[in-house]
Amino acid sequence: MAFSEFTLDSAVRSLGVSVGESDLFPGLAPAAVPDWLPVLLARGTRLALISEKARSEFIVVPILLAARELSGGRLAIFSGQRFDVDAARGLVGECDFLLALGPPVPPLRAPIVAVVEAKKNDVEAGLGQCVAQLVAAREFNAASRGPSPVYGCVTTGEVWQFLRLTGDAVELHAARFYLDNVAGVLGAIAAIADEAGRRG
Repeated sequence: MAFSEFTLDSAVRSLGVSVGESDLFPGLAPAAVPDWLPVLLARGTRLALISEKARSEFIVVPILLAARELSGGRLAIFSGQRFDVDAARGLVGECDFLLALGPPVPPLRAPIVAVVEAKKNDVEAGLGQCVAQLVAAREFNAASRGPSPVYGCVTTGEVWQFLRLTGDAVELHAARFYLDNVAGVLGAIAAIADEAGRRG
């Protein structure tokens, strides 16, 4: 088994997590959107209809690059990172994107966000994979960061669903973000990075 084979039901059954809903970002302040991002997204959304890869390249990546810029370069983006943590539990495979605090060079440091691109434009279908990657990140981070929340996001590019794993509890953010609220998406990523930075 690998990350991509998990459904939400199988992740709950085999990884021992519970799933609920919560407001992960109370009082969230929208981030200032860099001037270049709306222009790039306007061009990219027309091309993003072609394929999942196109959505990744023309919508998801520019938003992640903007989040990195807003973090002052603190946020590292690892794309297509192999993340083999526990083969016996199926916590192996490639991650679409992992975000970590630190320079964007190997080796991978403790990830704070796992971003899963929703296959077939279906956010629900990506939740199990994201939960499995969060459990893997929790295990990977344990030695260096101790017990601390790990966040994830499942996105089609147009829709962004954030999750948080704390202990064995997975919480889905009660409201999804949409591309017309890219300031909210960037604000959520900034809030996660700020929290992780405070925890050290």
